[in-house]
Amino acid sequence: MFSYRHAFHAGNHADVLKHTALMAILQHLTQKDTALLVVDTHAGAGLYRLDGDYAQTSGEADEGLLRLTAKTAAAPATGKKGSTGDAGANAPVPAARASALQAYLDMVASFNAKGRHRVYPGSPFIIHQLLREHDRLKLFELHPTDARTLLANIGQLNAGRQIEVFDQDGFEGLKKFLPPPSRRALVLCDPSYEIKSDYPRVVAMVSEALQRFATGTYVVWYPLIPRPESHDLPRKLKNLAIKAGKSWLNASLNIKSNKLGKDAAGEVVRPGLSASGVFVVNPPHTLKALLKDALPQMVELLGQDQHASFVLESG
Repeated sequence: MFSYRHAFHAGNHADVLKHTALMAILQHLTQKDTALLVVDTHAGAGLYRLDGDYAQTSGEADEGLLRLTAKTAAAPATGKKGSTGDAGANAPVPAARASALQAYLDMVASFNAKGRHRVYPGSPFIIHQLLREHDRLKLFELHPTDARTLLANIGQLNAGRQIEVFDQDGFEGLKKFLPPPSRRALVLCDPSYEIKSDYPRVVAMVSEALQRFATGTYVVWYPLIPRPESHDLPRKLKNLAIKAGKSWLNASLNIKSNKLGKDAAGEVVRPGLSASGVFVVNPPHTLKALLKDALPQMVELLGQDQHASFVLESG
């Protein structure tokens, strides 16, 4: 149950998609003065070293953040409206300086010395950077080692009562915070899905959350893998939203073929995670337009073969 560690996957293409969408949502929700409650049901360790043993072992950041930064650093400045800067360490996404993807790159860069990408901020730290003083953040992490690391990392922020960390099951822990006193909430749910029961638990959590607090914004990340539950999840979430009479948005990114291959020695090579998605119930009205620009950029910059593609649908 506790074999999953996000440190192996930090900064991969799934994080690029998830955190780009998360930032776009938060930047909209924090425009309103009323306090916002944010709950992260599977917070992880909060901060990750891309030059550490875990990230180096998997090399997944090479297919995500590091590929993205290498491509954008190599791209010449276009001179087009909205594009500024040189082709240095934090060069803009070509012709898209003000894009959601550029905002994501700038966020990660803010945690690193110029020209280096050694630290990757997980969702808790990205969220904290975008919150106002009167907003609140609740973080759940059940993995004992990651929960201790998360608590220590959050302690460095001296955030006081603004952030609370719970070494509890986030699926269950969410219930006590809905509805929030301010009547405004964002919930991020991105479990590991290392056990099949995570899929029905996500559906059950969103269903109950909508009954408790129908106007909250609910963000679910999911992997797209050769498993029926994986492909059924966005369909089930869409049915929930429609039944509840709520708006929804589904965005997915595929960077390569998911077929088995062979290395030079003829050994079978598994492609690893090639695609993932984010499903949002009650998305901000600005989100679709931002992702409509960002997703083609991700395909162009992160795609590895002709199978690279994206899906963006809403209702």
